[in-house]
Amino acid sequence: MPTIGIVAGEASGDLLGSHLIRALKAQRPDLKFVGIAGPKMQSEGAQSLFPMERLAVRGLFEVLRHLPGLLRLRKQLLRHFLDNPPDLFIGIDAPDFNFTLERKLKRKGIRTIHYVSPSIWAWRKGRLGKIKRAVSHMLALFPFEPALYEKVGIPVSYVGHPLADIIPLESQYQTSREQLRIRDGLAVIAMLPGSRQSEVEQLGDLYVKTAKKILQDQPNVQFLVPLITRETRDIFQQVIYANQAEHLPIKVMFGHAHLAMAAADAVIVAAGTATLEAALLKRPMVITYRMPRLSWIFLKRMNYLPYVGLPNILAGKFVVPELLQYEATPERIAETALKLISDRELVKEIEQQFTVLHQQLRQDTASKAAAAVLQYL
Repeated sequence: MPTIGIVAGEASGDLLGSHLIRALKAQRPDLKFVGIAGPKMQSEGAQSLFPMERLAVRGLFEVLRHLPGLLRLRKQLLRHFLDNPPDLFIGIDAPDFNFTLERKLKRKGIRTIHYVSPSIWAWRKGRLGKIKRAVSHMLALFPFEPALYEKVGIPVSYVGHPLADIIPLESQYQTSREQLRIRDGLAVIAMLPGSRQSEVEQLGDLYVKTAKKILQDQPNVQFLVPLITRETRDIFQQVIYANQAEHLPIKVMFGHAHLAMAAADAVIVAAGTATLEAALLKRPMVITYRMPRLSWIFLKRMNYLPYVGLPNILAGKFVVPELLQYEATPERIAETALKLISDRELVKEIEQQFTVLHQQLRQDTASKAAAAVLQYL
């Protein structure tokens, strides 16, 4: 039975991996997948040797704090793959973890595919040499990425983004509001502080204070906060209690992020994959982020793009506002969100630009990725 080693580091990678495994098995049902997998990949038959949560660490200094454990984990995983060589290895995102693993496996003659280009277009372009030593083939989600790899002779395929295949092209605004039983005339603001506990800890207090500010000017509003784990929901509930905000119209949801965003008149969202989801759902948004001060100083010095949100990066301009670190205050976020709710012409323009973006990214991603993988088996 041919074996594919596979490693995903967080929820978005788990989603990508599950679609890829399903597409591969449709053509090669004899394939076996072993490595680090989340619940979605495991439901498609992948065997996980270690919990995926051990890789889900963000921020330079947070990674340093967990570095000894991450290094031990990678060493154990490498030993497993050297003792039980797979026919092919696929690293899904998690570049700092996967590239080193891929380089060592490639050196031993195991072909390696990396799924999701790191943000070399935003910073750390010097990584291309390291990537070339690590990967046999790169699977790129965004249309401007292949040219960067072709320049240095790295085989690459543009496969589009799977979320663009999953999310309908048409707006789901009205049907989502009906599903959530939101009455006509009620403004809805979805707030997504992130999927990691550290992100919710950084942004939870900011978002609750922002809700208070918005209610001062717009009392006819409902806040929806979809969170995917019990831990992140507990953290956010504690922030609500700490701010004596139990009386606010804040509904903490267990998942259903797409539903919450689709029904929203504006989305307040942490920089990351959720910004792309909001764009594909055609919703106006305010992109926010905060991180520990030292991490911010370090990353700010290395970053040369004027924006960090995926919708703005893909458009090559500010389609939606970004309020980051010191600019991310309750007053400014509230003011910006209220403008999005009230300016119908601006919202219409944003929706049109997001529709174009959606069409560019809709490529039947899983099938294209599977085709690129199968040529190496």
